[in-house]
Amino acid sequence: MKIFISVDIEGITGVTNWSETSLGNHDYGQFAAQMTKEAVAACEGAIAMGAKEILIKDAHDSARNIDITKIPRCAKLSRSWTSTPDSMVAGLDETFDAAIFIGYHSGAGYDGSPLAHTMNTNNNYMKVNGELASEFVINSYLAANHGVPVVFLSGDKMLCETAKKFNKNIETVAVKEGLGGATISINPDLSCDLIKEGVKNALKHISACKIDIPDKFEVEINYKEHNSAKRASYFPGVRQIGTHSVAYTATNINDFSVTRMFIL
Repeated sequence: MKIFISVDIEGITGVTNWSETSLGNHDYGQFAAQMTKEAVAACEGAIAMGAKEILIKDAHDSARNIDITKIPRCAKLSRSWTSTPDSMVAGLDETFDAAIFIGYHSGAGYDGSPLAHTMNTNNNYMKVNGELASEFVINSYLAANHGVPVVFLSGDKMLCETAKKFNKNIETVAVKEGLGGATISINPDLSCDLIKEGVKNALKHISACKIDIPDKFEVEINYKEHNSAKRASYFPGVRQIGTHSVAYTATNINDFSVTRMFIL
């Protein structure tokens, strides 16, 4: 079995403030260490179910957060960015049996995390076919384009709840809950135990987590700054629909992702 694991940090146990997510900050180290532990826990669950190859994508900010000395021997770690539209799932292709998302967070427009955002903090929300789109949704579609189901997700409680509506068979572990600007987290070691067991359960029903890709993507992005909308409107196919908003239509996931890469 070959498994792909995408790991973000804002949905890692305990992470509450932006300063805790940035390489070099004094309070970053303990949370990068927990990010590594939760990624390793996912690997251990996959290995217990027969995984022989694992690719871990460090998918936060610098993409140089996970301690490579801690990963299992059968795993490889993708660090930094490929500058390709697949971004947080770069390296994923049809040779993988399943995908796992660790440390994911509520998207822009939701109040499930103090750090809720989609791709960056420059937008108020992104909608796809009329629904708020989180990084989980975007990356699930990218995985589905390769025929790879996303079988497990860990992160904040609201994201886990919305993920179940998007993919009813996905296994989730909520390691914390957002309350305004605060978070309430479970014990970090318990998080790792739950992630390991959750991954083991998820890999028992891989095919049940397959999703359909929409025939087209009607996309709306609302920016925090009006000049961002003006600038984005000059990208081919993008139209400005308000002082802070643009929209575009894509007929496939590749066009959707390429346009998003350049305007968000």
